[in-house]
Amino acid sequence: MSVTKEAFGSEYTLYTIQNQNGTVAKVTDLGGTLVSLLFQDKNEVMRDVVLGYDTPEEYVKNDFFFGAWVGRSGNRIAQAKFELNGRSFSLTVNDNENNLHSGMDFFHLRRANVTAVTEDSVTFEIVDKDLQQGYPGNFTAQLTYTLTEDDVLRLKYSAVCDQDTVCNMTNHSYFNLGGHDSGSILDTQLKLSCEAYTPVIDSQAIPTGELRPVEGTVFDFTKAKTIGQDIEADDEQLKFVGGYDHNFVIAKEKGTTVKFAEAYQPKTGICMECYSDLPGVQLYVGNFITKHSGKGGAVYDYRGGFCLETQFYPNSINQEGFAKPVLKAGETFESVTSYKLSVR
Repeated sequence: MSVTKEAFGSEYTLYTIQNQNGTVAKVTDLGGTLVSLLFQDKNEVMRDVVLGYDTPEEYVKNDFFFGAWVGRSGNRIAQAKFELNGRSFSLTVNDNENNLHSGMDFFHLRRANVTAVTEDSVTFEIVDKDLQQGYPGNFTAQLTYTLTEDDVLRLKYSAVCDQDTVCNMTNHSYFNLGGHDSGSILDTQLKLSCEAYTPVIDSQAIPTGELRPVEGTVFDFTKAKTIGQDIEADDEQLKFVGGYDHNFVIAKEKGTTVKFAEAYQPKTGICMECYSDLPGVQLYVGNFITKHSGKGGAVYDYRGGFCLETQFYPNSINQEGFAKPVLKAGETFESVTSYKLSVR
């Protein structure tokens, strides 16, 4: 195992974690962003399986959150406001009438401090001041990327705050197991061990509060199927958001870690198994990616990557019956999401 570093533009640093198999994860102190994840396919060709850019400037202009560490709260909060301990808090309105991924002072636009580098990991830290982005408390967040010898990329999140606050961090990497430059992901096979999802009210993608069974619907991925199999079905939920952009319920006991997803691309033979201790995962399949240039001159376009964003459910701070993403003052939040790569 080794970690090396190099300049990333004139202001930032790119850290390369490599194991003995040649698998590589590249991360940067520009927002603690995952830039590259390289893995050898069944034909012994190295494939970079996450979408991204070659320069910091492109990441700063990035409207799609490629590789982004999202905090202090991912996904949507309805009407960009919430109440906590009898106090009302107003957030930035940046997605229709709602707040998306915390506000315009996004984590991925900030310099993250590097607090630790080991032979197989890099730890980034970002500090939010009290009421920064509208959230209460001085909030210190850390994200550790670890690459193991058995090709697992592990993301460990932790946070502390001096007031009760909202904490719902995630990572917004877009995966393409055919390679970041291989085009559509609709032929990727996906299995989700999720028997329910949270339907949305309308095109603003705020959940209704219902946990709806997937059985017999286009949202049933309990048996592997291609992402594209049902995506154009005459289904109101799909039409609201242009395809899959919904939270799925990860069935598990609180505090346990489970395998919640497995994705497979037959062309390359690359398989990715996903594990988390969080209650939900947002499946987003790039419905709003517009045609533009990515890493190495690759052309990214509509549905060129898929996201599996582990999380508390969208708008859970406001929704009765949803687990609350509240971090109590003085306590420590910790969560781990892992992606294991293999070939079959």
